[in-house]
Amino acid sequence: MTDEGAGEAVCADSGQQLPFAALLEDSLEDLYENAPCGYLSTLLDGQIAKINLTLLGWLGYRRDELVGRRRFADLLTVGGRIYHETHFAPLLRMQGEISGIALELKAADGTRLPVLVTSTVRSGDDGRPLLIRTTIFDARDRRAYETELLRARQESERERARLQRLATTLQRTLLPPVLPPVPGLDVAAHYHFASTDEVGGDFYDLFPLATGAWGLFLGDVRGKGAAAAAVTSLVRYTLRAAAVYDPDPAAVLANLNTVLGADTVLGADTVPGDEGHDYEPRFCTVIFGLLTPGGDAGGFTLALASGGHPPALLLRADGTATYLPTPGGQLIGVLPDAQISTTRVRLAPGDTLLLYTDGLTEARTAGVDRHRYGDDALLNLAAGLTPTTASAAVDTLIALLDGFGDGLDDDTAVLAISVPADGGQDRPHGIGIGRQPVLGKPPS
Repeated sequence: MTDEGAGEAVCADSGQQLPFAALLEDSLEDLYENAPCGYLSTLLDGQIAKINLTLLGWLGYRRDELVGRRRFADLLTVGGRIYHETHFAPLLRMQGEISGIALELKAADGTRLPVLVTSTVRSGDDGRPLLIRTTIFDARDRRAYETELLRARQESERERARLQRLATTLQRTLLPPVLPPVPGLDVAAHYHFASTDEVGGDFYDLFPLATGAWGLFLGDVRGKGAAAAAVTSLVRYTLRAAAVYDPDPAAVLANLNTVLGADTVLGADTVPGDEGHDYEPRFCTVIFGLLTPGGDAGGFTLALASGGHPPALLLRADGTATYLPTPGGQLIGVLPDAQISTTRVRLAPGDTLLLYTDGLTEARTAGVDRHRYGDDALLNLAAGLTPTTASAAVDTLIALLDGFGDGLDDDTAVLAISVPADGGQDRPHGIGIGRQPVLGKPPS
């Protein structure tokens, strides 16, 4: 190949022969002056000794306005000058270089130019520093991107806060704002959220009936979110309506089982906008009780039926604690002919009944050896409390739930009723809810 041929190259697009040198920068001065970044050389005291056209164009200055007249710090904003004197310059002196520092330059017209600055100290052969070379990159596009990213993050945080408020408001509609006073009883309840982002499916209620009796229930709907909230609302109002029609606990749960089964058959297992999702059955676990005042004998008679729900705890005045058996209980909404039976027990002065959802017993204990809390541990805890009151029992469970920390990954509802040991003498009848539900607050 001849020397002449070696000085040519083929342009891939046009096929034309071009001088190879034309593809290279033929002027180091031009490369310096018109580089895609700003170049700046300063003396050790910061006085500008050299600056390229690119940086002059960004700032809107003539060369003679800066070279030998201004220092690099003079081009910075007030905040930038403070940072330069307190951080940038000291670090540069100690390390000999500093890179990627975000600063703002002040242009001739007063506008601000966000930049990224890298500086190195050039030393002579004897190791003594001679001058500072600085490379400056235009960060306007990056700043715009960061601003947009921050705006999007703030918008996301506002949206999350809005959804949390909606979830909290929705949850309030599914729980009684306060339990009514029941003559001759202390009552208390608590709702512990595992997450504030979704509406849970746990629920409870206590309400009067025309016969002078009181209905109570506590349960857990499958799933979370809007679909679970819709089922929870349906369950709560169905239980109240069914109790008015026939307050027998087994009949109330049988009525709910029919309603949930029919609701699923009719295709109501989706919420608006969710029609394309796969079929998900609607069911729940629930325990329903009917409280009847004991008359001259005092205390209360309790009829209790369960649909697949954890058994209630009975804490007696004599210091014993036992689970109340509710045989035959099946999940409500699964089988059309669910077998449900009723258990009856008398609550005497000093006795306490405790209902809870399975988030309590399925929680994981804290510490290295994490394990399921379980039914036995809860029974042992109850045995150590009795005799107690509804408010004291709920306060103890609140402390227990808080102690699980991130080991509690499911919402938990607790409801307690107790007959005062003194029969209600010397105290107002029907002490209301001992602890309001903590809404919209995640576990510690």
